[in-house]
Amino acid sequence: MVVLTGATRVGLGAIALWSLLAALTAASGKVPPFQLAAMTFALGGLLGCASWIVKPAGVAALRQPWRVWLVGVSGLFGYHALYFAALRIAPPAEAGLINYLWPLLIVLFAALLPGEKLRSAQILGAIFGFAGVLVLIFSKQDLSFSGAYVPGYLAALGAAVIWAIYSLLSRALGTVPTDAVAGFCLATSVLSALCHIAFEETVWPAFWWQWLAIVVLGVGPLGAAFYCWDIGVKRGDIGFLGVAAYATPVISTLLLVVFGFAEATISLAVACALIVAGAFIASLATSRGRPSRSPQS
Repeated sequence: MVVLTGATRVGLGAIALWSLLAALTAASGKVPPFQLAAMTFALGGLLGCASWIVKPAGVAALRQPWRVWLVGVSGLFGYHALYFAALRIAPPAEAGLINYLWPLLIVLFAALLPGEKLRSAQILGAIFGFAGVLVLIFSKQDLSFSGAYVPGYLAALGAAVIWAIYSLLSRALGTVPTDAVAGFCLATSVLSALCHIAFEETVWPAFWWQWLAIVVLGVGPLGAAFYCWDIGVKRGDIGFLGVAAYATPVISTLLLVVFGFAEATISLAVACALIVAGAFIASLATSRGRPSRSPQS
């Protein structure tokens, strides 16, 4: 029987929240990417600060060495800045496919962490998961990698590498309280606002439901999800979470089907089957290996 620790289940909550990202972003209207990031990360940071009302000691988590701030801010802001740049320069499907190498990179690089080892079941699970993403993306349109878009592809690859490194370094910085993520979110909001002023024109939401979508984005996929991910990668099974992350684009597509924005297809069913199989295979390594942290995490 597969047993996941509490921290791993919290990490899975981040993956579930990220699955809402596409639908909520679509519902937010035509707000430019950096402006949207500035607004939502501000909400995400304030969400973390709100917890200090009942836990005043949480504010002390902001007193961290500069190296910790560098990891946190470069992870959140660096990833999103490069990903937005990739979407501007290269076709979205190709950029998205390259970007989704980050779960595989987490599985492979996790073996470099103290006390961790590379398990064949997790590698196989990650391959199944990536195959599921391939099926999903190929079903939407034909991919055509062109030399003209190399800068965009490199930006997407850079985003994938940054997120994988951020996740792994968060694991290595296991003593840093999750409350510190609130500071990382607020700093990311400020940097995103500066990029918006430099590169974009301001476009405000036109309808109340677009404002609502932005609030939900800030509270969920670009807010609470980062706190959940921090807990998961620090105290949960980071290899399993890397494989499970491949469920994000599939769940996202399923939600679009449920809400009538997309059609159910055979390729979607195949992608689901591959990713579920990959997660199951990876979970075998979780059940047979030692817990990454105390089961009470």
